[in-house]
Amino acid sequence: MSLIALRMTTIALSAFAALMATDAYAQTAQNSGDVIVDARLRYESVSQDGLEDADALTLRTRLGYETPAWRGFRFLGEIEGVAQVSGDFNDTVNGDTQYAIVPDPEAFELNRLQVSWSGAQGRRAVLGRQRIVLNNARFIGNVGFRQNEQTFDALRLETRPFEHAAFTYAYIDNVRRIFGDDSPQGEWNSDSHVLQADVDLPIGRANIYGLWLDFDSDAPAQSNQTYGVRWSNEWTLGAWRPRLTLEAAAQSDYGSNAANFDLGYQHAELSVRRDHWTVAVAGERLEGNDVRGFTTPLATLHAFQGWADVFLTTPVDGVRDLNASVSYQTQPWRGGQPVTFTVRAHDFTDDSGGLDFGSEVDASVRFALTEHVSVEAKAASFEGEDPRFADRTKLWFALEYRY
Repeated sequence: MSLIALRMTTIALSAFAALMATDAYAQTAQNSGDVIVDARLRYESVSQDGLEDADALTLRTRLGYETPAWRGFRFLGEIEGVAQVSGDFNDTVNGDTQYAIVPDPEAFELNRLQVSWSGAQGRRAVLGRQRIVLNNARFIGNVGFRQNEQTFDALRLETRPFEHAAFTYAYIDNVRRIFGDDSPQGEWNSDSHVLQADVDLPIGRANIYGLWLDFDSDAPAQSNQTYGVRWSNEWTLGAWRPRLTLEAAAQSDYGSNAANFDLGYQHAELSVRRDHWTVAVAGERLEGNDVRGFTTPLATLHAFQGWADVFLTTPVDGVRDLNASVSYQTQPWRGGQPVTFTVRAHDFTDDSGGLDFGSEVDASVRFALTEHVSVEAKAASFEGEDPRFADRTKLWFALEYRY
């Protein structure tokens, strides 16, 4: 473990002890601003054909503070550290390429530093290093599952000029990626624009967006322009709560990308809730043209196409994911925190459905011990039918504290 990571770990553990020991401190902090403490101790195991098994025990801590509002202005600062407590794995920068990848390199960095202003009619401006999550994070997200969060040096503007319509614009100058400062891909210079309109319709809600992403010096092949629309609605039919989501987008070359392409994206999901149960079926299709696939370089990718992370890069012949899931949430005792069980099955093919890529089963259980402390166990098992995609099994056990 590096000296910096060890120091960060010690600071974080001391902070936890202080916070959990006194309610008076918490009340004082609440009255004078918002203290941010977010820690996760996680074990991750990866068994993948062709590589040595990976075992990683890492600790991520975030410590920060946001001031009370003054004439609509608030200031927020947050540091983040990732310590590798033990383990043998390829963290993408340590050179241990004989092991399977667990992309959680050691880090100690300024995670967020922003000033925000809020006014009437939903007007809000945020300037500085910040967290940006657009819709369900399929196109822009913070990659919150990994230990080192993805943040953005950006200007974000929001307004709601009409009762049923809101608009968001963001200019992204720099992307602080999950791979850290020691990686040549840890930071992307950016000249990117994002625009979204959120419209409340008589039936459902529509999100209409455009992304103009340009990463000239660091990742020109990831530059693209994408236009899309997402619609969702939920109904109440007695004890049943069906929900339908539809989304489509078109992507083409932009900025410093020298390629010439036009690719599409489609997604549909139907879920039904009743009492403690939720059942869902979904399909997602990212097109390929045999040279490249539809790409979402700023997305929270782990949340999509299976937790085994086989398709972080879209194959050149595209990918189609048909999946079904069942979730059950219960309260073990009166006044206790909820427990959520989830099982999901995936079937992957190329974008036409003619070439079998493989299948995957995912499962998780999450248990909130208290308002601030939770535990989670997850597993993912992928069986490949195409030699490009190796069989792999992943396990996670995590303990989280958030204040």
